[in-house]
Amino acid sequence: MDAPADWPMVGHDPGGERYSTLIQITPRNVRDLKIAWVYHMRPVTKVEPSHADAKRSYSGAGFHQSEDQPLVVGQTMYVVTPYSRVVALDSSTGQEKWVFEIPDGDNASLRGAAYWPGEGSSGAAIIFGTRRGRMYSISAATGHLNASFGVNGMVNLKTPEVMRTGIDKSYILPSPPTIYKNLIITGAGPGEGPGGKDGGLGPAGDTRAWDARTGKLVWTFHSVPLPGEKGHETWAGDSWKNRSGVNVWGYMTVDVERGILYMPFGAPNNDRVGVDRPGDNLFGSSLVAVKADTGKLLWYFQVVHHDIWDMDTQSPPTLFNVRHGAEIIPAVATVNKNGLMFILNRVTGKPIYDVIERSVPKSNVPGEQTSPTQPVPVLPEPLSQVTLSRSNLYKDTPEHKAWCEKYVDDNDMLLGEVEFTPTQLDRYTVPMPGTQGGVNYYGGAFDPKSGFFIVNVNNLAQPMRIIRNPDGSYINSGPLAGMQRFWNPANHLPCTPTPWGQLVAVNVNTGKIAWRSTLGVTDSLPEGKQDTGRPGLGGAIVTASGLIFIGATDDARFRAFDEKTGKEIWTVKLPAAAESTPITYADERGTQYVAVVATGGGLIGAPLLSDAVIAYSLSGSNAVSSVLESHIATQPEPAASAGSGKPDIAVEPAATQASLFPPGPGRELMLRVCSGCHSANWSATRHMDAKEWNDLVQTMAGRGAVATDEEFDEISAYLARSFPKSGSAPN
Repeated sequence: MDAPADWPMVGHDPGGERYSTLIQITPRNVRDLKIAWVYHMRPVTKVEPSHADAKRSYSGAGFHQSEDQPLVVGQTMYVVTPYSRVVALDSSTGQEKWVFEIPDGDNASLRGAAYWPGEGSSGAAIIFGTRRGRMYSISAATGHLNASFGVNGMVNLKTPEVMRTGIDKSYILPSPPTIYKNLIITGAGPGEGPGGKDGGLGPAGDTRAWDARTGKLVWTFHSVPLPGEKGHETWAGDSWKNRSGVNVWGYMTVDVERGILYMPFGAPNNDRVGVDRPGDNLFGSSLVAVKADTGKLLWYFQVVHHDIWDMDTQSPPTLFNVRHGAEIIPAVATVNKNGLMFILNRVTGKPIYDVIERSVPKSNVPGEQTSPTQPVPVLPEPLSQVTLSRSNLYKDTPEHKAWCEKYVDDNDMLLGEVEFTPTQLDRYTVPMPGTQGGVNYYGGAFDPKSGFFIVNVNNLAQPMRIIRNPDGSYINSGPLAGMQRFWNPANHLPCTPTPWGQLVAVNVNTGKIAWRSTLGVTDSLPEGKQDTGRPGLGGAIVTASGLIFIGATDDARFRAFDEKTGKEIWTVKLPAAAESTPITYADERGTQYVAVVATGGGLIGAPLLSDAVIAYSLSGSNAVSSVLESHIATQPEPAASAGSGKPDIAVEPAATQASLFPPGPGRELMLRVCSGCHSANWSATRHMDAKEWNDLVQTMAGRGAVATDEEFDEISAYLARSFPKSGSAPN
């Protein structure tokens, strides 16, 4: 089988283009796609995937979120499930080939695995990390542990040199590792605490490389430079010591020909307050290039100086060539949550299009030394909206317009009318975009024929507020702060101007936007007002036939676009939002498939309604498609369609929402650990049993919440007592 028929890694190729040369499915026939098979990840009973299995219940009980992008090599698809299992499927039928049960009740990372092709006597392996900080190597052929790797197939990533302040702290591998020759290169998930005294300290965010055959450590790159290392001077005093964050929690890419690894680092902890870390804080929110075989620094480009917005640089750096006349420039693109795209020479790190240092506002937090300037590219123009004012709040329907204005007024919100507006002390600030705006971990796709970089963006803002603790430290906190959206929680209608979600094509050879298309619909709005775009989490892929495939949006659709025009030309309903990136591959008969994982859940707030991996082909079955379509027709509408579109104008002031949490053991711990990311209303309106609360808390641990295992158990117990599934009054 030709390699282009496979999808062997998350970016399809080491440079992360997510481009397939397959051409069986075209803009002309894409409307003929039907479901070829459905695989259900949640183990209930031993039922092989079949047409009948598509009738399986989608009650929503016990479903877990997945951002997995499956891998396909030969006739085998590898799926990392959120149910403590890794499975191998026949890529033509969805039939299970083998199942690996992760030991000790541990669970795999949200975003999938890596495939190592093997060498000599070492066969091909599937490599993945877990939420307990372990890394496993299992045989790609059998699913059995590779005994020669680490200790009986497992390497403990929680080593003393990275754990530092406590081996019991949370440390995970959030995304699949990167493979280069016989090296497994891992990022880190040291957690993102709410801040406060010593809140920025904890496990290191270092990148490490391991021998794929033995699991032995080969090299370490210190993401916070040690004394004598380049960048150490950007940390004032001892602020570098035991500093956490500055980690690659997304995907890395490799220029195999040149042997260069590209690492997108996140912000330092605490990522909303930098009082205790004066300086630019390298390599925080930077793209860093190193020698892939040694970890030796080659160059870096900092996207956000002294990041106090949690903007990160988490998207996979995409490698491509820029053509300027007869000149061909090897390039790398980095995009992030601030909605900006930087195109750099991937050998030197120098911008291909001009970048200016723009003056930005100062913080009013005592002791906060914000950078006086931030880098902004002249080209391309911002991919997403980057400012917000009262005059451009949502205005398409009078009811929601009134709700948004009252929401802003009742909470005395300062809107981000200037880029990089810093969060205010004791006042809600709404920077644009927020940490769920711009471009998230999924990044973009690239077509080497057209020179188009394809990426979906969220035009979402986010309320934030800094408060002072009794001990004099500062944290980002409050019922409306953290990961909350600038929207009506009753119906998920944002208060930012539409479109809330867009698909954007950038011509990298000119730096100009080729087209923008609205991505997603809001079913609950009146007819004629529904073409709003929707928040999304998950990326696009592109094929040589000129098709773009993408799920992502919380309206639970899977779409295809014509790459030339940006026109949406195929849409199907899914059983849940596909908060993942699809893949395309061909089997030994030459049949091309497009597959996507659709579970819902996650940071965009879509309901958990499914456990499905769905594969489409031109020769798919009408029977399977009709079964799934009939099920979807009987489902409750996704969260994006909840409510009437006429929100209740009453807006509860932020100061009163904390009273929603009843007293009891674990309350203060829950507020400390969780309030940096979740509002009181978000938690207190959910009613679940003990297992469901524990599953949710463990998911948050997997996303970077900072606590010990015992503390997570205490939080789960408190929430289960206070907000039981029955919906009755708290105990």
